[in-house]
Amino acid sequence: MKLAKFPRLRITHGPTPLEPMHRLTAALGGPNLWIKRDDCTGLATGGNKTRKLEYLVADAVQHGADTLITQGATQSNHARQTAAIAAKMGMECHIILEDRTGYRYADYQHSGNVFLDHLYGAHVSEVPGNTPMDKAMEDLAAQLRAKGRKTYIIPGGGSNALGALGYVTAALELADQAMNMGLNIDELVHATGSAGTQAGLVVGMEGARTQIPVLGIGVRAPRQPQEDKVFMLAQQTAELLGVPGSVAREKVVANCDHIGAGYGIPTPGMMEAVTMLARLEGILLDPVYSGKGMAGLIDLVRTGHYRKGQNIVFLHTGGAVGLYGYMHAFEGHMAP
Repeated sequence: MKLAKFPRLRITHGPTPLEPMHRLTAALGGPNLWIKRDDCTGLATGGNKTRKLEYLVADAVQHGADTLITQGATQSNHARQTAAIAAKMGMECHIILEDRTGYRYADYQHSGNVFLDHLYGAHVSEVPGNTPMDKAMEDLAAQLRAKGRKTYIIPGGGSNALGALGYVTAALELADQAMNMGLNIDELVHATGSAGTQAGLVVGMEGARTQIPVLGIGVRAPRQPQEDKVFMLAQQTAELLGVPGSVAREKVVANCDHIGAGYGIPTPGMMEAVTMLARLEGILLDPVYSGKGMAGLIDLVRTGHYRKGQNIVFLHTGGAVGLYGYMHAFEGHMAP
């Protein structure tokens, strides 16, 4: 894989830690649970989008852009990190936020990631749910170009083949850490949504022949469309790297049993997972991605999917600042 030929901004604080979760392991009584702390990537309180933005914004700079445009849900972690990297690079940033939940809670609409979007100086606009977001970004880009701006559109979640390179890099990083620690990883589990993280991980693990399977816990779409989306992006990423056909379809696996009523809508499993990690490991998850991802992992342990003695790594994709947008959901669930 020819990663070195792609321009990259070196922003991530890495390698991010790979740590055991002893107390969670003991509480669940199943396999040995580990956590890869990509909530510690450094940019704007951390998160997985930093790795993708290293490649995307380097490409934007190479193309002479002075303005970044992206989109996401109201409490988008990706939008927050894009706003931050734009500030760091001295670029203008425009964010289109889609109302995917219909929530009118003040904390959801104004706190958490939304507050930070504004603090980083982004130009923020809001659109109703089911807005054609790619077209909305293209229309905005045309308006800004007419005013003399040199725009660069970053897809939602940073999830295209170039952005997915960030998680090809992360896969290689994790494999190297595991080798140096003498850790035999039986499965890598993470929350999957816009597909870039899982696609990059699968390409990286397969390209390096690590024999580490990847399981995505879905947060938005049913299993079949989620897997199809990840596989398509994995194919594009592998082709970009010069290794077309290196990912077999059966290597892309998603468990989409923990979405609940929809994207960004709390579930009892998510709230339990967030609370357990906070009180057992002192680790903050987010309510949209890593909380539901961990809920899926906890359920798999409880139902005997994994054996005692196995080593299961959970990739923490960050986003804990989003908890401030969901304080209303945790009311009544905070008793010791």
